[in-house]
Amino acid sequence: VQLQASGGGVVQAGGSLRLSCESSGMNFRMYTMTWYRQVAGKERELVARISDNYRTTYEDSVKGRFTISRDNDREVVYLQMNALKPEDTAVYLCSAQAASWSVIYWGQGTLVTVSS
Repeated sequence: VQLQASGGGVVQAGGSLRLSCESSGMNFRMYTMTWYRQVAGKERELVARISDNYRTTYEDSVKGRFTISRDNDREVVYLQMNALKPEDTAVYLCSAQAASWSVIYWGQGTLVTVSS
């Protein structure tokens, strides 16, 4: 299983970015896909999750600003981030898990920097 995240960059506060996480080597449509973010010295934080049946979950601070979606044909999960704030600055990572008891696959991170 491979997960390749992309789309990070530097953006001003109030701006937007769209992250992508391309998968390979797995039956993508069967997996719950999750975006996390990590800031040095802090715990990894769940940002948004989309299940195999398209149920979504968001961390409170991103509700109304971020949207997670998936394209099962392209085997990609997206994170549309709008109204970005400096506190959204982090390395964003995607993960895949088929069931709650199964192994979690991780991709490498993509850095998002929001300037004030």
